[in-house]
Amino acid sequence: SSGINAEYGDSLPKMKAFILCIVCLVGVTYSFYIDEWLTENKEEISSEANIWVLLVAGSNGWYNYRHQADICHLYHLLTKKHGIPPQYIVNMQYNDIAYSHHNPHPGQIINALHGKDVYQGNMIDYMGDTVTPQNFLKILSGIQVHGGSGKVIESGPNDYVFVNFVDHGGPGILGFPEGELHVADLTRTLEQMYHNRRYKQMLWYVEACYSGSMFASSLSPDMNITAHTASNTEESSYACVLDEEMHVYLGDCWSLNWMNNTEAIFPELESETVGQQYEIVKKMTTKSHASIYGDLDIIYNEPISMFMGHGPKAATPATTLTNMDKDSIPSPDVMLDYLRRKLARTDNGEEARSLELQILYHETTEEKVQVLLNDIVFAVTGSVDKTQLIKQESVTRIDDPECNKAVLETFFSACYKRHTHPYIIKYITSLTMLCNMDNYRTEQIVEAIVRNCHYNSS
Repeated sequence: SSGINAEYGDSLPKMKAFILCIVCLVGVTYSFYIDEWLTENKEEISSEANIWVLLVAGSNGWYNYRHQADICHLYHLLTKKHGIPPQYIVNMQYNDIAYSHHNPHPGQIINALHGKDVYQGNMIDYMGDTVTPQNFLKILSGIQVHGGSGKVIESGPNDYVFVNFVDHGGPGILGFPEGELHVADLTRTLEQMYHNRRYKQMLWYVEACYSGSMFASSLSPDMNITAHTASNTEESSYACVLDEEMHVYLGDCWSLNWMNNTEAIFPELESETVGQQYEIVKKMTTKSHASIYGDLDIIYNEPISMFMGHGPKAATPATTLTNMDKDSIPSPDVMLDYLRRKLARTDNGEEARSLELQILYHETTEEKVQVLLNDIVFAVTGSVDKTQLIKQESVTRIDDPECNKAVLETFFSACYKRHTHPYIIKYITSLTMLCNMDNYRTEQIVEAIVRNCHYNSS
C-alpha cells in the first residue's frame, strides 16, 4: 500500500473517483435501458388479458331509433351481466333519441326483447358531432381525439377486442351521422393495428346493409380478426319489432337474434363458440344472409366469453330462445315507411300536408336516382347493353376500394346525401360495379357523376 502511494502520490484519489464515476454511469445507463424496455414491453410481460369493447350506433334521426336501442341494450348486457368494466368500453352514439320531442317516454329507449328502458345507466363517451368515421378509426387505434370523454381502445398484444357497429351501410361503406366509413380506410387501419400488435384477437359484429362487403375481399384470414355480419355483400339488413305507439322499429333483426341467443345461454358464455353462435343466428335470421369472414380457424372456435365477458357463475338464464324476424322491413325503406305510417294516423291537417309533401319528395327522388345512375353508367360505358348488364349485376366483392371510395364520396356530395336519402343505397351498386371493371378509370367515373348530377340539379 505504501509502495502504491509512493508511486502514484496524489493521483490515487483521483483514479478512485474516476473509476467510481464510470461504474455509476454504466449502472445508470443500464438502468435507463432496462426501464425503457420494461415500458415498451409492459403489456407482453403481464399475463393479464383484457377485453376492450367499441360500440357504435352510426345514425341519427327518430326513425333510426333501433340503432341506438341495439347499442344501449348491448351496453347493459356487457356491463351488468357479463362483468366487463365500463372503463374498457367506448360507447359512440349521437344521443338524440331518448329526449327527442317525438319520444312519448322522455329519457327512455325501449329494449325490443324485454320492453324495458335501456337508456338509463348508459355511459356515452362520444355523441353528436364527435360520432364520425375519422374519430372511430382513431379511437379503435388508441389515438386520442378532440371532444368526448377522451377514452380510446388502449389494447395491447395480449388483449381481446370486440367491435359492434350498428347503422346503415352500402357497398364498401358503413354509415355515420355525417359521412361514411369506407372499406379502404378500415382495411388500412386494421392492417396497421395488426402490425403494431394492438390486439391478440379481434371480433366484429356488424349490423348494416351490404355489411359483408366491408370484409369479403379485404380481410385477411391471417390477421387474427373475425367479422360476423348481418348481411352478405349484396343485400339489405332488416329492421324488426314495430312499435305502433312510436311508429318506429325497436331493433334490427340480426342484432336482436344474436343478443337473444347470448341471453339464452347466459351465464354459460363459455359453452358457445363464435362459430356456433354464427351458425345458430344464421338460421334464426331469415330475411338476410348472415355471413362470416376473416379467421375461420382459431377465433371461430373461441368461446364468445373471450370477447363478451364471463358473467357471474351463480346467475340464471334470462330468456328463452325465440326468433325476432317479425314485422321486418329492409333498412333502406324504414324512413318512408315511418312517414307513411305517421300520415295514416294523424288527424292534424297541417301535419298531414307536410307529411304528404315529404313522402312525395322522397318517392320522386327515389325514381330520379335510378334514372340518374342509369345516365351515369351510360356516360361511362357508352353502351346500352353494358349499362343494362351492370344494373343487373350483384356486388360480390370490392375489387378497387380506393376507386369505390372516390366514386361514392363524389356521388354523396354532388348528387344525394346517403343519410338523408337512405333508399339510394339500393341503387348505387352500379357505381361499385364500374370500379370493379378494368375498362374504366376512377377519374372517368367521377367526371361522369359530377357532370350528370350538375345537369340534373340545374
